[in-house]
Amino acid sequence: MSQISLTFPDGNARAYDAGVTPADVAASISNSLAKKAISATVNGSHWDLQWPITDDADIAIHTMKDADQALELIRHDFAHVMARAVQEIWPDVKVTIGPVIDNGWYYDFDREEPFTPEDLGAIEAKMKEIINKRDPVTTEIWERDRAVKFYEANNEPYKVELIEAIPGDEPLRMYWHGHWQDLCRGPHLQHTGQLPADAFKLMSVAGAYWRGDSDRAMLQRIYGVAFQNKDGLKKHLHMLEEAAKRDHRKLGKEMNLFHMQEEAPGQVFWHPNGWTIYTELQDYMRRQQRKGGYVEVNTPQVVDRKLWIASGHWDKYQENMFIVEVDEDHAREKAVNALKPMNCPCHVQVFNQGLKSYRDLPLRMAEFGSCARYEPSGALHGIMRVRGFTQDDGHIFCTEDQITDETARFIEFLSKVYADLGFHNWTIKLSTRPEKRIGEDESWDRVEKALGDACNAAGYEYEILEGEGAFYGPKLEFTLTDAIGRDWQCGTLQVDPFLPERLDATYVGEDGAKHRPVMLHRATLGSFERFIGILIEEHAGKLPFWLAPRQVVVASIVSDADDYVHKVVETLKAQGIRAEADIRNEKINYKVREHSVGKVPVILAVGMNEVEEGTVSMRRLGEKHSKVLPLDEVATGLAKEATAPDLA
Repeated sequence: MSQISLTFPDGNARAYDAGVTPADVAASISNSLAKKAISATVNGSHWDLQWPITDDADIAIHTMKDADQALELIRHDFAHVMARAVQEIWPDVKVTIGPVIDNGWYYDFDREEPFTPEDLGAIEAKMKEIINKRDPVTTEIWERDRAVKFYEANNEPYKVELIEAIPGDEPLRMYWHGHWQDLCRGPHLQHTGQLPADAFKLMSVAGAYWRGDSDRAMLQRIYGVAFQNKDGLKKHLHMLEEAAKRDHRKLGKEMNLFHMQEEAPGQVFWHPNGWTIYTELQDYMRRQQRKGGYVEVNTPQVVDRKLWIASGHWDKYQENMFIVEVDEDHAREKAVNALKPMNCPCHVQVFNQGLKSYRDLPLRMAEFGSCARYEPSGALHGIMRVRGFTQDDGHIFCTEDQITDETARFIEFLSKVYADLGFHNWTIKLSTRPEKRIGEDESWDRVEKALGDACNAAGYEYEILEGEGAFYGPKLEFTLTDAIGRDWQCGTLQVDPFLPERLDATYVGEDGAKHRPVMLHRATLGSFERFIGILIEEHAGKLPFWLAPRQVVVASIVSDADDYVHKVVETLKAQGIRAEADIRNEKINYKVREHSVGKVPVILAVGMNEVEEGTVSMRRLGEKHSKVLPLDEVATGLAKEATAPDLA
């Protein structure tokens, strides 16, 4: 038998017989590793321990301590064990597919009766029985005809259809978890007992069309989550509880910020309180951009398709655009326009007005641009995912030599904004050239290096996402981590030499000849709608005082104090504080409770003692006790808190 050489992570290599499995390799190292092994990485691919290795390769053996590999296997095996449990309880149920997703998995089933919460409990109990049996997991490669006959005999039509969709040169791998079988690429654990029985939970049931086609069968999708241990599951469930408390849709209603309605799907009706947050945030961003050397522009919302054709968006993005047809002076053909889904082509039009010189570069252009994009109704989510939104959009027109400095400058700008808004934990990802791209490799080398150098110059590390860039240029993505550990990709910086060329943007260089500028698309917040949703959830509605729409409520304890209440309100307003009076004939505890639900940061209670002494009884949101303080002292202190951080 021929020999192959396997190289381990430490650089050492060993000779083995061709056809050796990773399980054999683990056993050759130690009995302990053989027992703990769960999978292997072979030449960069994740392998099942049972798969034979026939050529020289790099190899690493994994155990449950290797989180990335362990979680993938745990969640994939749980999907199969759940499907087995369902079919053991209800043998007539047909199975389809069950992929791994963030934090867990789902599996789609064809069953006439809907699954109930009680059913999920029964499935969980059956899954634990299967785990305790420690049934072996085995795999074989079958011929297509054999696999089709097997599934036809077992009345599994969805599996037959899946086989028909698999390319002919791809092997059909069949997996058994004990007696139960599934078609799967793998890899998997070695027996069901390797699953952590106390680290999973079935979460919900939803409808899902087979293959995502509304003309096909409606299936039932069961979602589950799983982790390496009980603590991981506990933390995740706690995060979900916190997320439910912080849901911006719930808080938006309690704080009277906005609403959505079916007559305008995916678009926001801002109430006075919500619009106050919006305008305060926009004013802050406007000041910061002016300090950052940006000129602000405003461009049309409805633009003739000729521009979208010229920019390339008509071919690539038309299905996401809202089309507007206009009968221009009863012309033979109606004029076809579109609500703009992005601002960049319009910004090039502004750049193209008048002759530009190299001395004008870099030109930093910003717009609070109102955009509209068609999002499927099922994808809409409060103000986080909408069809009408406003971006804090910006485009920097520069030379290739200026990319590093401008990018570093933007990172510093973005870091200041995020810090002012309470976000100190964020990361940068650099997306590099995809397989299908335009431009020479030398140009990609220079631009990718320029972005990396900019991150280093700004003092930030970055993660590389190989092949995730656009076809015309690399990009940086800035991802926030919020108070409960969720990640939100907000800021971006995209290098684009392509659009200036398509739209014939030029500047006159030092040599007197015309040159193409590079365009840096950049956003800090992304859309105001989504970022406000993130802010609401980050702070659980308890927004920083300067952003809070209702900063102070002055509430009377007795009606004889009403005149003093109004005096206090006027004193606070004179200091630039958003203050309002509550002189309703209600008990003070009722008023405090109601305004606390509305997340008012400060409540000032006023009775006859306060009237006589010129004081207020101040209670901050979340505090149990009040403090009696002089009115002037309170007004001065709150005025400082009400000042935006860039003006303090």
